Amino acid sequence: MKKLWLLLIAVLFATVLAACGNAEEGSANEGNDTEAETTETETNSSASEEEPAEEAANKAIDTLSIDFVPSREPDEIITATEPLKELLKTEMANLGYDIGTVEINVGTSYEAVGEGLVAGTTDIGLIPGGTYVLYDDGAEVILTATRAGLNNDSDNAKDWNENKPTEPSDEQVTYYRALMIAGPSAKGQELAEKVNNGEELTFEDVNSANWAVMSTSSPAGYIYPAIWLQNNFEKTISDLDNAVQVDSYGSAFARMAQEQIDVMVTYADARRDNAEAWQGEFGREGTIWDETNVIGVTPGIYNDTISVSKNSEKMTDDVKAAIQQAFINIAETDEGKEVISIYNHEGYQKAESSDYDNERKAQEMVQNMK
Repeated sequence: MKKLWLLLIAVLFATVLAACGNAEEGSANEGNDTEAETTETETNSSASEEEPAEEAANKAIDTLSIDFVPSREPDEIITATEPLKELLKTEMANLGYDIGTVEINVGTSYEAVGEGLVAGTTDIGLIPGGTYVLYDDGAEVILTATRAGLNNDSDNAKDWNENKPTEPSDEQVTYYRALMIAGPSAKGQELAEKVNNGEELTFEDVNSANWAVMSTSSPAGYIYPAIWLQNNFEKTISDLDNAVQVDSYGSAFARMAQEQIDVMVTYADARRDNAEAWQGEFGREGTIWDETNVIGVTPGIYNDTISVSKNSEKMTDDVKAAIQQAFINIAETDEGKEVISIYNHEGYQKAESSDYDNERKAQEMVQNMK
């Protein structure tokens, strides 16, 4: 009996010790959980008190130079494009670039602008597709212009004369045509009468006239008219006995009004641009529509480009992308539309070099015809 009591006491004692041990372990775990919760709270509190990251500052570009080709009178271009300076600075600032100065110049020729892009002495050039493909070793096309189409788009010259005056349409197009226009001189009227009577011109007809053309890199002023001569007579501009190069379309219209030339080559809506001057400073009594006629129409010419220099250190991929978007944005504003209307541009879309492959074929044809 005595042994039994001793055994019961030993079991009871062991049970009490075990209970005490479990209680101490639970207390220790509770302390660890509290410490973990405190650490997490402190961490979250510290994170919430951190300052928000500052936005990256705009990158600075001292100057951006823009050259225009002399397709209009240089003073007229400079005056019309003056607002572009601030418009471009504003848009580029919104896109992450602070421009110190925007310089605008008009090249002495189409070639001069192309050479400036190749040399890297100008950053941006508003140049025709023909000029671009001649200088694409140093120029990169980033945008092409869109413009309103015309109510005449026939490749038949007589159709243009029966549907005068030429007016814009609501359709936006990526191409335009060049026209051979006969003026009020006796020879010009002779050629126009033959076309309007449905008769085909011969090379002897066109070669008997005095012509005004632009520089050899001008699509509407040289390249595509040369193709027209090749397609119709297997001749080129260099085969004409009396062809003079003038510095602008305005100069050509002035000479035509004075009957110094009989035929000029120009873009399809050029008469609209010179209608007022025809009876004003050029001194004609009749309207430009009554006194001029189309005697030839070229195939479509892909629109003007905005190209950048491959050799300007400023023209990184990011800067080029910003310039693309800046010009697209500018063209969507009323003030911007007014500025770019100097070239009859109404908007811009991103361009690829391959867009101008047909222009390259045209240039190759011209080179082979020389």
